[in-house]
Amino acid sequence: MSVNKRYSATSRLLHWVMALLLISMLFLGLSMVQSLAVWQLEAVALHKSFGFLALVLVIIRLINKALSVAPELPSELPAIQHLAASVTHIGLYAAMILMPLSGWLMQNADGRVVQVFGLFTLPNLLDANIKYFAFFREMHGIVAWVFLAMIFMHISAALYHGLIKQDGVISTMLRAKK
Repeated sequence: MSVNKRYSATSRLLHWVMALLLISMLFLGLSMVQSLAVWQLEAVALHKSFGFLALVLVIIRLINKALSVAPELPSELPAIQHLAASVTHIGLYAAMILMPLSGWLMQNADGRVVQVFGLFTLPNLLDANIKYFAFFREMHGIVAWVFLAMIFMHISAALYHGLIKQDGVISTMLRAKK
């Protein structure tokens, strides 16, 4: 990589905190739909709370992204890889917004409220409606699977750049400036 730039400390912190949070949320969500265990009610409550936290964090992350300068990809990278990186990043951000919003709307359409860590209740954005519930439930599930695929692509690309190409791309998110 010709330019020795790194993401800001704030960008790196938000990236890694959200990566941990979102991957945990996706796997918790997948386990909840397959289980009727006694822990499910508590898991759903935590899932809703952390989902709202993820929505707040992605908004903060988008503001941070607008105020920060991201390192450029290496100029020798083929145009198709530049395009793939851009499309994947847009898809990841779209999923980070669509997941919590579809979950919130799904709960509203089912006549349920979304309490955040027992501290406050989010406003209902929809009246209860079984058709809307079915739509947002399906949307939430589809976006989750697409999100998992994009995360896999993102991690695979990072590992490819870090382990095979060794072009410095991965270090922009791993280390502070020297």
